[in-house]
Amino acid sequence: MTSEILLVSLLLLFAINVPIALSIGAASVLAILVQGDFPLMMLAQRLFSGTNSFHLMAVPLFMFAGVLMEAGGISQRLIDLANALVGWLPGGLAAVTIVSAMFFAGISGSAAADAAAVGAILIPAMKRSGYDSDFAAAVQASGGAIGVIIPPSIPMIIFGFLTGASIGRLFAAGLLPGLLIGLSLITVATLISLRRGYSATTPFSLPRLRRAFRRSLLALGAPLIILGGILSGIFTATESAAMAVLYALIVGMGIHRQLSFRELFPLFRDAAVTSSIVMFIIAMASIFSWIAAIENIPEQLAQGLLGLSHDPTLLLAAINLILLIAGTFVETTAALILLVPTITAMQPMLGIDLIQLGVIVVTNLAIGMLTPPMGICLIVSASLSGDRLGAVSRRILPFLAILILDLLLITFYPPLTMWLATLVGP
Repeated sequence: MTSEILLVSLLLLFAINVPIALSIGAASVLAILVQGDFPLMMLAQRLFSGTNSFHLMAVPLFMFAGVLMEAGGISQRLIDLANALVGWLPGGLAAVTIVSAMFFAGISGSAAADAAAVGAILIPAMKRSGYDSDFAAAVQASGGAIGVIIPPSIPMIIFGFLTGASIGRLFAAGLLPGLLIGLSLITVATLISLRRGYSATTPFSLPRLRRAFRRSLLALGAPLIILGGILSGIFTATESAAMAVLYALIVGMGIHRQLSFRELFPLFRDAAVTSSIVMFIIAMASIFSWIAAIENIPEQLAQGLLGLSHDPTLLLAAINLILLIAGTFVETTAALILLVPTITAMQPMLGIDLIQLGVIVVTNLAIGMLTPPMGICLIVSASLSGDRLGAVSRRILPFLAILILDLLLITFYPPLTMWLATLVGP
């Protein structure tokens, strides 16, 4: 009875557009009241314990590092480097947008932050260069989704927190899939640009590339510190996030001199507001997960799926379909906390490593960031371009198609995710 009330009330609250965190919290409270065996004091204890984790400290730190680097003059230098690398392609600005998003993915770990930081500069630039506005927004949204696949990735941190998987190995496993997705998105954008006659922004020039690379060395230092420290075992994910904040402060205030002490508080406030939303969802979802575990809901759902088939290929296909649908309607953090216990309960039957499973889950939810009504990258990019969500959604279909092909390759070709992860550790 309790499990039915928990799930049905959650779906009803989602259906009437109650905010995600409040829906999860209200459904959990209702289930506890019906169950009757636990005092309401347990809610406060679960709210605290759900976020009281050393791993989760990395979430606000990475967000703050991303905000500092954007304000500290790093954004334009990375975009200039991307322009020197791929601006000579047909539809050069579209390719520059995706490459810039890949660079930013190595800094902030947040898809929405990457889409906003790069889109604020490149969507207006594409529109001035004659690109269709809705196409510019679709390119930016697609590139922004890479932000949770290329490390550091906040959803991967949350997956590691939920399952005990090594966050360092998850980061290593996401690197090659992130590069694959970036290259495939550039290919689609270039083909569409050829058909529509969008021109290159600049001819290729090796001296220009060298100059852009030299100017962006400090900007590229941040992902090198983050990834190098984690993959070499010098830092944990949380320690690397703290080092990224320190590095951003040194570069922005001491070297580029584009940050002042007066600007730090507004930047800190912006990062705190964004990260508090994520942490509030995690806190509420921890109550939901606790009740679900008591009622054995993950095991029941897993057994229900296993009852349909024991074939690992069909089960993986079914999990991908469920995650794609969930990513369309549920915010990424909430989807992770609600679905990961069920999916990991099926891992022995899937015949894949927990690290690969983590990359599959995160990639599915990254694709969900491009589909309405909950597609955060789609919403951010459409708001920046001033287009209707429906118009941008139509333009994004070719990018979704290639992303699903990439997802299938990530799912059914383990070396793509596991080769680097194996090098990091057993």
